[in-house]
Amino acid sequence: MDIGKLGVWFFLDPLSSNDAATFLQRLEKLGYPAMWLPEAVGREPFANLGWLLARTERIVLATGIANIWARDAMTMAAGQKTLAEASGGRFLLGVGVSHQPLVQGVRGHDYKKPLAYMRSYLEAMQRAPFLAVGPAEAPPIVIGAIRPKMLELAGQLTQGSHTYFVPPEHTARARKLLGPDKWLCVAQAVVLEEDPAKARAAARQYMQTYVPALPNYTNNLRDLGYGDADFANGCSDRLVDDIVAWGSEEKIVARFKAHLDAGASHVCFLPLRPDGIPMADDRALDAFAPSKLRL
Repeated sequence: MDIGKLGVWFFLDPLSSNDAATFLQRLEKLGYPAMWLPEAVGREPFANLGWLLARTERIVLATGIANIWARDAMTMAAGQKTLAEASGGRFLLGVGVSHQPLVQGVRGHDYKKPLAYMRSYLEAMQRAPFLAVGPAEAPPIVIGAIRPKMLELAGQLTQGSHTYFVPPEHTARARKLLGPDKWLCVAQAVVLEEDPAKARAAARQYMQTYVPALPNYTNNLRDLGYGDADFANGCSDRLVDDIVAWGSEEKIVARFKAHLDAGASHVCFLPLRPDGIPMADDRALDAFAPSKLRL
């Protein structure tokens, strides 16, 4: 599987299923090798990706991430192998422990010892029987990992890690923990807007979902040196600028390169619109298309 150096990450739930397929067909024409889709409180990812894989030809579709509390390990492994075989190897499974407010508060599960649960879950996936026709090659799996112990586990048991809501400084730390040969797929939000007030307003609208509401992200940022003042009042300019790349095309490309130079093997960017509408920014998709951009 070749997911290239630059892909796209975005929520497609605001689109109908037909429009989402059209969106991905456009990404294929622009030359994007991979698209990452999350699991939250919208479409079920395996059913959704089965639909989308059947309506595309080349692009790799990845879960960023599939929640391990949402299905047992045997079901996850079966879904992975089913989509990998049906698509000719175009499905990349990213799994993660999600967040206590979503797992316990929304789903009603006991969010206890997520690291130990992830280890036992991956081991159960490896043992799970699958008697249908499988994919030609063992399909890859990555963990949505940002904290040190989960990153070490990703390096031990999987192809690598998918990181989210992190600056390049974290990418350098993650590479050391994963080792030199593992995949490190880093998500990077961008706003193609040079006006600081407009760009930061769009960035803050995006960031309010994650900090300080989700402790995993907040605690990770604390480890990187950010504090309460950075999380207050919609986040400090410093934190906004470090998490969301905004400005000119050249400035945003420089952030992509900063992650790659720090050890990322793949960057998947979130093309946020400057007006805050929760749809992908077509201008950014065009500007950073792999057919035009060389990283």
